[in-house]
Amino acid sequence: MRVFTGALATETNTFSPLPTGLAAFKSREYLPGGTHPDHMTFYAGPLWVARQRAQEKGWTLIEGLVASAQPGGTTTRAAYETLRDELLADLRAAMPVDMVLLGLHGAMVADGYDDCEGDILRRVREIVGPDVVVGAELDPHAHLSPLMVEQATVLVLFKEYPHTDVLERAQDVVELSHAAYLGEQHPVPALVDCEMIVPMHTTREPARGFVSRIKALEGRGGILSISVAQGFATGDVPEMGTKVLVYADGDAGRAQALARQLADELIAMREELMVPYRGVDEALDEALAFGDGPIVLADRSDNPGSGAAGDSTYLLARMRERGIRGAAIGPMWDPVAARIAFDAGPGAVLDLRIGGKVGSLSGNPVDARCRVVSTRAGMFMTGNSNTRIALGDCALVDVDGILVALVSLRTQAYHTDLFTQLGCDLTAQRLIVVKSAHHFHAMYAPLAKAVLYVAAPGSASPDWRSLPYRKARLPKWPIA
Repeated sequence: MRVFTGALATETNTFSPLPTGLAAFKSREYLPGGTHPDHMTFYAGPLWVARQRAQEKGWTLIEGLVASAQPGGTTTRAAYETLRDELLADLRAAMPVDMVLLGLHGAMVADGYDDCEGDILRRVREIVGPDVVVGAELDPHAHLSPLMVEQATVLVLFKEYPHTDVLERAQDVVELSHAAYLGEQHPVPALVDCEMIVPMHTTREPARGFVSRIKALEGRGGILSISVAQGFATGDVPEMGTKVLVYADGDAGRAQALARQLADELIAMREELMVPYRGVDEALDEALAFGDGPIVLADRSDNPGSGAAGDSTYLLARMRERGIRGAAIGPMWDPVAARIAFDAGPGAVLDLRIGGKVGSLSGNPVDARCRVVSTRAGMFMTGNSNTRIALGDCALVDVDGILVALVSLRTQAYHTDLFTQLGCDLTAQRLIVVKSAHHFHAMYAPLAKAVLYVAAPGSASPDWRSLPYRKARLPKWPIA
């Protein structure tokens, strides 16, 4: 049995001012065919699982390109077409194959391509023909399109948010694809659009209970797989929105009935699924009312994981204005300030201009006399599913009693080792501000008295009604 595997992924905020070019992929993850390391990377879950299965079952495994970029603005046409064509060339060179296993995102948008994953899957299908099994793992923040479902044999989305189940869902897609190849199962899909866009934090109810229940339904009564695409509201494309995808074993009616039932249940709980966001001062007031801490504040509007710059200063500036001390904030993406502090070294006191560099939604730069607390070269942070996220050369600086973690490579906060590697004791802080929407939760919530979600200004604002949509099919609750 010959199996081809590869990955191409990023998440696109079409309102972000940061174009995603080839350099964005090559600075995060660009692994030509056959060069994937001996550990799982985030979007190469299917490759990693296929590598294990190949050893067990004697498959011939051909590993193609694995490339991913930090979420950002629209991917350039040159970057997308170059990487897509490299992945497809790897597939052509591997032919003939019996199975294709891909790691994709589901919300990649490029110049001229509103549905990159649909385009990739269509071209894969043209190469391999109608009878080869094509399976893919996707992020739940996907624009799950009918084209994607039509061209793939099976699609499996992460169920957890934060995405702690990348490996488990990769195992699912590999096992389902293999069963389809053997003729043991015949996956028939049903896709239902909920006509809304909602987040699903599986760290709290009602999403926790809903996801636990759909897991229990899988493998029973002919139901093979259930996925929920939460959608990605800052991607202005026609297929944006929350959808339910069900695969039944050879039974289209059963798949459709369950997909419709689950979609209706999600619609009924949509108000409860929405995240309670506070304004900047409201969040600070609530956090300070606890007396001591730590209290975690998630700066969702500047979340690099949603394509924002990660350099906004609204919370930092307001905390300084209010004289708040005993706080930490990060990761603050400012390669210039990080380089200056890094070169100055620990103990140095110098004037720095921090953040506010990318655009108007980044706020004004913060000019302050800072003390360099620590530096670390070539730092990595632990990501979801025990992956590694490069941060580059980093520095921790003290800005009037607020410890700012400056990073050279743009990313969101996942793990507390973002701070602890720089010598910052988070348990000693009154407030911890993280540039993240929710992926921080697994590591930061256990040490926090409370977690508050903040809607400051920013290019990843949760105030979706304020975004100038042109392509998304509206109305789509809660957007008018």
